[in-house]
Amino acid sequence: TMALCLKQVFNKDKTFRPRKKFEPGTQRFELYKKAQASLKSGLDLKAVVQLPPGESINDWIAVHVVDFFNRINLIYGTMSEYCTEKSCPIMSGGLKYEYRWQDDSKYKKPTKLSAPQYMCMLMDWIEMLINNEDVFPTRIGVPFPKQFQQVCTKILTRLFRVFVHVYIHHFDSIINMGAEAHVNTCYKHFYYFIREFSLVDHRELEPLVRMPQGWGD
Repeated sequence: TMALCLKQVFNKDKTFRPRKKFEPGTQRFELYKKAQASLKSGLDLKAVVQLPPGESINDWIAVHVVDFFNRINLIYGTMSEYCTEKSCPIMSGGLKYEYRWQDDSKYKKPTKLSAPQYMCMLMDWIEMLINNEDVFPTRIGVPFPKQFQQVCTKILTRLFRVFVHVYIHHFDSIINMGAEAHVNTCYKHFYYFIREFSLVDHRELEPLVRMPQGWGD
């Protein structure tokens, strides 16, 4: 019943839906399948994130960035009815952390936004990047840009803030929806991945140093 309940929770038709798929027959699709198979086999998550022998690190990072975007997108989608302009007028992680939005177009300077506004800007911004062939090339033989890992660091740093906000401000809702195990597994997988490749500055990780009770190792 737990699996069924989760299926219902994560299959709801929400605003935030996965927006990027890997094309079958491509190298990245094979890597994605390999990563998913390891996850399903219940292997230790620390082992699952390690770069498979002979694979390109940028391909491996690309696969995970897209997959985490899709999964975190869905997690936030299930929370979005509890995360409103009224409940979350500031994009924050408790009283100590506030996140402002900045991009190269509409918001040139760091700008205070409500959590739902921030999430909307974030998901649109990531979607634009991962669908941009100059940043995330999908054609065989087309090299990754020099700045690729820096771009991924920025994406993953901002996705980490979604976990910060959801855990600190909406943890009760996660529990009430029966989605705690799913969210925790996704967070652990994400956390081990960014640590394995040093993709997010350790200072960004501070808000979740003391994880909610029952999170385990």
